[in-house]
Amino acid sequence: QVQLVESGGGLVQSGGSLRLSCAASGRIFSINNMDWYRQTPGKQRELVARISGTGIPTYSDSVKGRFTISRDNAQNTVYLQMNSLKPEDTAVYYCHADIYSDVELLSSWGQGTQVTVSS
Repeated sequence: QVQLVESGGGLVQSGGSLRLSCAASGRIFSINNMDWYRQTPGKQRELVARISGTGIPTYSDSVKGRFTISRDNAQNTVYLQMNSLKPEDTAVYYCHADIYSDVELLSSWGQGTQVTVSS
């Protein structure tokens, strides 16, 4: 019923920047929280940043001051601007959103996009 598609990952040198995008499509009535998670092999998926339905952002301590989450409600899209990237930011980044579709609340995930930061 709904789909999240991420883009913008890639390879960047330490200190560089990347911008991730995630667009939601399908039968969408409204979207509550939109999040970015990341995961490395052998570790649990961790919440990196969240933006509420009213636009209030929160960040993990590891990215605070370097990453910025934003959203475009008209386009059902969430962004993650990543600056001053470090090798430890290397991970698969996943978009997540709580989407109201018709009468259902769906917890939806994107397919993931690889971010690799070289030292």
